Amino acid sequence: MFQTTKRSQQPCFRHFSRKGYAVFASLHRQVRIGMLSVATLGCVCIEKVDASGVTGVRPLSEPEAEGHALDEVIVAGTLAPLTQLQSARLVSVLTRQDIEQAAAQTVNDVLKLATGVDVRQRGGFGIQTDISINGGTFDQITILLNGVNISNPHTGHLAADFPVSVTDIERVEVLEGAASRVYGASAFGGAINIVTRQESQSGVEAGAHGGSYGTAGVDFRGTLAARRCPQLTNHLSGLWQRSDGATANSDFQRGNLYLQGQWKDDALTLRWQGGWSRKHYGANTFYSAAYPNQWEGGDRFLASVGASTHGRIRLSPEVYWQRSTDHFQLVRNTHTAENFHRTDVFGTRMGLDFRWVAGRTALAADLRQEGIYSTNLGRPIDSTAYMPSIPREHGAFYTKHDERTNVALSVEHNVLLGRFTASVGVLANANSYLGDGFHFYPGADVAYRPDNHWKIYASFNRGFRLPTFTDLYYKSPTNQGNRNLKAEESNSFQVGARWANGWGQASVRGFYNHGQRMIDWVMFSPTDIYHSANFDLDNMGVAADVRVDFAQMPAVGRVLRSFAAGYTYMHQRRHDDVAIYKSNYAMEYLRHKFTATLQHVVWSRLTASWQLRWQDRMGSYIKYENAASTGQLVSYHPYATLDLKLQWKAPHYQLWVEGTNLTNHTYYDLGNIPQPGIVVLAGARVRF
Repeated sequence: MFQTTKRSQQPCFRHFSRKGYAVFASLHRQVRIGMLSVATLGCVCIEKVDASGVTGVRPLSEPEAEGHALDEVIVAGTLAPLTQLQSARLVSVLTRQDIEQAAAQTVNDVLKLATGVDVRQRGGFGIQTDISINGGTFDQITILLNGVNISNPHTGHLAADFPVSVTDIERVEVLEGAASRVYGASAFGGAINIVTRQESQSGVEAGAHGGSYGTAGVDFRGTLAARRCPQLTNHLSGLWQRSDGATANSDFQRGNLYLQGQWKDDALTLRWQGGWSRKHYGANTFYSAAYPNQWEGGDRFLASVGASTHGRIRLSPEVYWQRSTDHFQLVRNTHTAENFHRTDVFGTRMGLDFRWVAGRTALAADLRQEGIYSTNLGRPIDSTAYMPSIPREHGAFYTKHDERTNVALSVEHNVLLGRFTASVGVLANANSYLGDGFHFYPGADVAYRPDNHWKIYASFNRGFRLPTFTDLYYKSPTNQGNRNLKAEESNSFQVGARWANGWGQASVRGFYNHGQRMIDWVMFSPTDIYHSANFDLDNMGVAADVRVDFAQMPAVGRVLRSFAAGYTYMHQRRHDDVAIYKSNYAMEYLRHKFTATLQHVVWSRLTASWQLRWQDRMGSYIKYENAASTGQLVSYHPYATLDLKLQWKAPHYQLWVEGTNLTNHTYYDLGNIPQPGIVVLAGARVRF
């Protein structure tokens, strides 16, 4: 299910030749260089958009993507800009083609295709989703939008409230394993980077869709490229969607707007982005099965401005801001256990990287301020202190507040020596919440490419995560936070190999994550409520992926387009002997996950894409009947879903129909929250 970007059909040089006849092989032919020698890399400028404020990915426009293989695209994973081929870590990529083929309405749906990613839906249509990597929890990953950290310190439950829709996305990058030396706090188990599209020509596209359960939506996307100033481009997109919901009390309305722009010349690239998203939805039994009529709504705003100079020495400054507001009702349309929250994040980052005879060195400094005003989370605000008013609640004020400041300093050195790559670095991090000075998180990645098809790699990285404000303070009839929680830390080990050629690719990897002071919400007895607590926990496993592009095989390529499959096996081990009756998150991991996709031609421009997903979750949940606990622990059962998307694609329009969970199977990602049966949607898109 991971795919390279479309490969050009032109001849591709993989080696430079000194033969006298070599130059004649290229006469009257268009040639693309597929691999550059280390000597050549030492004197060229590799452009990119910074990730985590220092490194990242430059989204390719559609014309550019035609001539680039994934190995030649710069990916996130290190402070210094390295291509997929050079990188010593394996960064899994879901491309634009993968996204268009999938029966996916949200970014969350797209991530279900990644074998190492656990997507636990509460509501259908991705209205609220917990996303984790390799057996971790939803708070243990860093979420990035074009390399900008948009993780939410309030709670990871809201981390997937992206201000972009699937039509905005160029690709999704998944970095597995601890990555704190690159992305700082929260990159305990990995990072997910959403990279948006950037067309170079003006144009407009719009779409509409509708289907089961009164679901309907419209979206648009426009690009403005000034003819008199070709260095300047701007992109604006928007989405509105509503549904009655596929299960009880799961109706929703949501919308978003997103603006992205870039100005570029020979010396400098300046980029900016801004987004807004809103969700209002019936929350069913999202947080407690004892209350089946919950409701939640919120807004999210974000903005960032960054730049990068070009040349052998590169400076990459960046500033960003985000605000999230959240309104929760335990009993819909009442004030029962009603909570209001406002979270603000301000950050600035400065990066420097340069090439020299010993390789490529990168340095970064990051300052991030996180704060929350709330009616439930934080310390009581003194009556004489500033108390901001709650939006749309006349005369109401936030009564609690907390904040913390994080300072991070990073250094990394990369050596590219023939077929060998090594990346070594360390993060020094200090946070006002911990109050005990700098902590150090080193990491080292190595890779060897015995030939043009194989890459063998190994890595060790330390990671950490600070408790969210919910972990520290949340209090309800069924939950109790813990102000004494310590930061989580992990030692992450990975080994693996990747093979690729023009018609397919395969990878296999193993991982071991030793977690210290892991944070989870647990019950210590059948009559207990959930408490946030620390304990030691290890996650380990193996994973494999394979993909075949039949388009490169003339005999079958006219009917079959592609096939992909992936499998992950995981196991956990606790190191303490404290008796726990029920874990709510950390020990409810996927023991098995298998995914498979097949795309083929039906007739003419009509194609079909099938997606099969089977998974087996460990752990159990307390069964409720009529909003009352039965006291019975029920284990999660394995389940499979089958999705199908049919689409007719023409140069200026596209028609599609998709069905998810075609077997109409009732399943649970979280206890007592049934997921929708079969859902059918249809839509159309036009381009001008």
